[in-house]
Amino acid sequence: MGALLSLPLMAVPSVSTLVAFGASCCGAAACSSICSACGKCGNSVATRIGYALILLINSILSWIMLTPWAIEKLQHLTLDYVKIDCPTGQCHGWIAVHRINFALGLFHLIFAGLLIGVTSSRSPRAAIQNGYWGPKIIAWLAFIVLAFLIPDNFFMAWGNYVSFICAMLFLILGLILLVDLAHTWAEYCLEKIEDSSSRVWRFVLIGSTLSMYLASLAMTIVQYVFFAGSGCSMNQAAITVNLILWLTVSFISVHPTVQDYNPKAGLAQAAMVAVYCTYLTMSAVSMEPDDKRCNPLIRAQGTRTTSIILGAIITMLTVAYTTTRAATQSLGLGSSRGGIALPDDDEHHDLVTQQPGGRREMRAEALRRAVEEGVLPADALLSDDDSDTERSTPKGDDERNATQYNYSVFHLIFFLATAWVATLLTMSWEDSESDGDFVAVGRTYGASWVKIASAWVCYGLYIWTLVAPIALPDRFDFA
Repeated sequence: MGALLSLPLMAVPSVSTLVAFGASCCGAAACSSICSACGKCGNSVATRIGYALILLINSILSWIMLTPWAIEKLQHLTLDYVKIDCPTGQCHGWIAVHRINFALGLFHLIFAGLLIGVTSSRSPRAAIQNGYWGPKIIAWLAFIVLAFLIPDNFFMAWGNYVSFICAMLFLILGLILLVDLAHTWAEYCLEKIEDSSSRVWRFVLIGSTLSMYLASLAMTIVQYVFFAGSGCSMNQAAITVNLILWLTVSFISVHPTVQDYNPKAGLAQAAMVAVYCTYLTMSAVSMEPDDKRCNPLIRAQGTRTTSIILGAIITMLTVAYTTTRAATQSLGLGSSRGGIALPDDDEHHDLVTQQPGGRREMRAEALRRAVEEGVLPADALLSDDDSDTERSTPKGDDERNATQYNYSVFHLIFFLATAWVATLLTMSWEDSESDGDFVAVGRTYGASWVKIASAWVCYGLYIWTLVAPIALPDRFDFA
């Protein structure tokens, strides 16, 4: 955050250093204030918002580094240590993006290692995750500075191979979570329908399914009308394949053989997968370049700079939100509280978090008698009072008994997200149109094909969840 706020003053190294230091302190204060403001929703929620904010700022800073203005300021700030030896300076912009995201990725990898095995906020290491925002902001900025001291050859290999592979892993993980969410949502509605005599959940399930199918159909029609004109063979193929696939998964979901092995499979899951994949396909055709006159949205833009800036910020916000959601859910979307699943959490919450009053009084009386008889020292009563104090969980601490998510997995997914941001941004300037200094995020054929392929992979994953019980019946039990 400090680096972002100090960019305008990069031309004056001494002033920019002071501003960066002050801004980093402000950034830490901002994260701390978020944690305080979110006290009612639990420290775990506030922590996730804080890390998402860092990812968002890091992504916007990376995007700014693609501009010639930022590269020139960087060259001036480093006293010509970073030299622009290419016509537009974008080659150094490409490397700068990978440097900045490598720094944040390294930050999350270190935290993933430090937080292995933390299962509740009572662990001393839990404070590393939920506190010390000032030192964490400073460490993040220090990693960015150190990243610019690493030779370019390292980042050429990192960006072309390691970062790209990690970005694909991030996409696949998001698709797995989406398919799992589709099954979980449908099964949850079915359980509510079975447990309740009310028809509300029946209407919710049927209404949401119909709404998603109608949305998929509407988006498909819009794509055919505006993006599948004469000469747009790529768009025509992508839209048609997507239509065939969501009709196919719908048919497979209600096939009698699938229903025999998994009665809870149905159109609700297929509808969710269909609407998401149709949205991905529409996003792909609407963000491709307009060299073949197949994207009327680009020609219709009145203020292209504004649209590019808003599009980039919305993209970064989406990545930050998706990453935070994915990082705090296990692959089963069940209880992710450090691997500890509490049965019927609402019912047994009081039994887990506090002792019954009578039992506590009996324990206190036994301690008093032991102290009077000389069996225990007098400070045993004080330790008992301290333990009672510890048992009364603070209002803002929702992880006293178990963490709400696995801290190490959380940081690993954020590491993958930094690789995806770097890959998305560096795909955007290689062959995309730009407006002045700004690069349109994701407006390349490469980015479009990534989205189209992601939709096809999502369909494949969902079909596998339907046919897996048939192919491997011994590993599934839906009875």
